Amino acid sequence: MLLPERIKAYLPKKKTQKELDEHYDNVELEKGDIPAMIIAALITFLPVVVLILAAFYGVAWLLFVR
Repeated sequence: MLLPERIKAYLPKKKTQKELDEHYDNVELEKGDIPAMIIAALITFLPVVVLILAAFYGVAWLLFVR
């Protein structure tokens, strides 16, 4: 037994695909939710993408320009 029963009681239960579909069909978004989610995604992913591109640029600069 890896986890005691008391801990298992707090873990999320496995749901079927039908139960998940029913749950997410009932979700109602408000007027500004979609733009807010897009802005949040940009704030989250854009710095990471910029850092990766900067790393590629730096390696290319070191190999070819210098």
